[in-house]
Amino acid sequence: MFLVLLRLSTNRPSAARLMDGHNAWLKKGFDDGAFLLAGSLKPGGGGAILAQGMMRDELMARLAEDPFVAEDVVRIELHEIAPGRTDDRLAFLKDLP
Repeated sequence: MFLVLLRLSTNRPSAARLMDGHNAWLKKGFDDGAFLLAGSLKPGGGGAILAQGMMRDELMARLAEDPFVAEDVVRIELHEIAPGRTDDRLAFLKDLP
């Protein structure tokens, strides 16, 4: 499982123009079962995604398809997580690949 931080970069002004493509890319990630959570970093710092079910290189290839990444609106910070303890409401996370 991976925590992906999408930190705003120098091309932030292009975000509005690319938002529809970014949202379509996110939708595909959820539809494919690759993304478990996506949201904004507050205040105005970019975004975060919880991703699962793939190897690091597969995730990096998927991230490269995000218009925000391709156009340098955001830069990727990637952290792999091996869940060891969870609240009972999130116990299913321990069984994910």
